Amino acid sequence: MGLPDMMAISAPDAREARLVYSDGTARTVYCTAAEVPFPEGRLIVSRTDLQGIITHANDAFVEMSGYEREDLIGAPQHILRHPDMPKAAFLDLWDTVRRGEKWHGHVKNLRKDGSHYWVYATVVPNVRGGVTTGYTAVRRKPSRRRVAESEALYRQLLQQEASTS
Repeated sequence: MGLPDMMAISAPDAREARLVYSDGTARTVYCTAAEVPFPEGRLIVSRTDLQGIITHANDAFVEMSGYEREDLIGAPQHILRHPDMPKAAFLDLWDTVRRGEKWHGHVKNLRKDGSHYWVYATVVPNVRGGVTTGYTAVRRKPSRRRVAESEALYRQLLQQEASTS
């Protein structure tokens, strides 16, 4: 299921990027340098089916994403993919959870308005009767030190990805 291109943003620091997702779809996104701080004492929770289509979004997820709940439910999780996130991070996530294991990592998410927010995410398979039926992601406020470390690592990974494509 392809996502529509984002609406262009009229901000002096707005930049345009074309993202190609693992399912072969692509879209144009716009982002700014503006960061929305993760709210104190909140957890962002969502569930997806086996293909990464969002089936549940809690209120904190809706608020932080900037989307309406109706825009999120039925959309692919990569609706939040920021162009500063390397493909390798998501390959690791999907490889890990498809093996039935828990994944942890720092993720920079793109909001509907082009700003972003950082999370420390934990993703686990939902297993019913011995069969994986989907995935649950719980995100919490990351430490600024770990965000800085992740930014540096992700820049390197993006450079590697650009040099091999």
